[in-house]
Amino acid sequence: MAINDELNDGLLEHAYHENCPGCKVDRNKRIQTGLPIKELFFIWVVVLCVALPISTLFPFIYFMVRDFNIAEEEEDISYYAGFVGSAYMIGRALTSILWGVVADRYGRKPVIILGTSTVVIFNTLFGFSVNYWMAIVTRFLLGSLNGLYGPIKAYACELFPEEHQALGLSSVSTSWGIGLIVGPAVGGFLAQPAEKYPSLVSSDSLLGRFPYSLPCLIISSFALVVTIGAFWLPETLHIHNKSELESASGVPDAKEKIAENKNSSWISLLKNWPLMSSIILYGVFSLHDMAYSEIFSLWAESPKSLGGLNYTTDNVGTILSISGMGLMFFQTALYPIAEKIYGPIIITRISGIVSIPLLTAYPYITLLSGFMLTFTLNVASMAKNVLSISIITGTFLLQNKAVDQHQRGVANGISMTLQSICKAIGPACGGALLSWSLKRQNATFLPGAQMIFFILNVIEGLGVLLTFKPFLVTNHY
Repeated sequence: MAINDELNDGLLEHAYHENCPGCKVDRNKRIQTGLPIKELFFIWVVVLCVALPISTLFPFIYFMVRDFNIAEEEEDISYYAGFVGSAYMIGRALTSILWGVVADRYGRKPVIILGTSTVVIFNTLFGFSVNYWMAIVTRFLLGSLNGLYGPIKAYACELFPEEHQALGLSSVSTSWGIGLIVGPAVGGFLAQPAEKYPSLVSSDSLLGRFPYSLPCLIISSFALVVTIGAFWLPETLHIHNKSELESASGVPDAKEKIAENKNSSWISLLKNWPLMSSIILYGVFSLHDMAYSEIFSLWAESPKSLGGLNYTTDNVGTILSISGMGLMFFQTALYPIAEKIYGPIIITRISGIVSIPLLTAYPYITLLSGFMLTFTLNVASMAKNVLSISIITGTFLLQNKAVDQHQRGVANGISMTLQSICKAIGPACGGALLSWSLKRQNATFLPGAQMIFFILNVIEGLGVLLTFKPFLVTNHY
């Protein structure tokens, strides 16, 4: 085993093969000096393209479901909205391992191109949904055919030199986090354009008859540009033919010996506890984050009589836009420095602990009004999103350090499967629990919205506990 590992390392790190795309990337990494700005930009726009449609619907899903006339009572709208939010993640949960296998066998680049193409097609169709079931089906297909997010984390590790890998993975989580914030901002500002901008959009026009199509069209247009640009992305997977391997190693049939080592079943990854413990931790925090994302928008848009803020999609979009700017600054400028000083585990643990009192304060924000309400809600939202993305970035680092390059596609596929399951549960349960919470305004114990934020804190607290030994194990930090 040690001989095989040594042989594999020698082939991948020291012997460069002319026709191997992975070797070309490795050669460029060795001669590269300074920050890899171009590569960071590649990663950033690709991830942003995929992240934008995930949560674009949150500001307007309440009104979209209402317009479908499927909910009998106003309090039930959140219940039905949760299933639309979950459909994407259910689809992704069913196919993430498959796309990880494809990425390890055929390369990261084909999966990236397919993922961005899927956004162009099915995100557009979702915007033109004419009923509740069309909305669910298009979201499901958008998730199941989009297997990019797992392989892109492996791609980020392979595209950057060792000293810049934290920055590379930080760019993934930063772009992802910004997408999850800017996406709702786009949805909030551009949904229902005939009502908001009657001088520009007629109620009889296409955008007037499909009031939720404009934000989807904007994002799909961006995805089309990214898809075209993705054809120029470098491939990082090592592809060596038999003669090259034998020549480089001096060992006949070296390819078969290395392949035997490389192509171990993905089931063996389940025995890798440093990997699995970080994936489970990632899943718990992902469940919390997705539930929070949907609950925040639904809670803010709920009537004040039900404990909400009676906000419009514009109000929610403004808050999320401000949060996105703060998130971009922190993750780009401060997180890589903090990670070098404290390491990802400490940052994850502290971020989780600080999030708990912050979430506890949310129901009491409704007692404020005017400038103080706006200011406090913006500060709280920005802080919460910065803390959440710091946690996710830390778990990314732990996962990708726990496996070798040839296993990263499948490992991230397993990670995406669990994350997608958790994120599918998040909106469905979050919407149902919020609907239930808003109906108990006069309860003695945790009335109204206090209950839903208490439940979010329970999940966050569980995640914090899982950052300690003996559960979380790592050989790298």
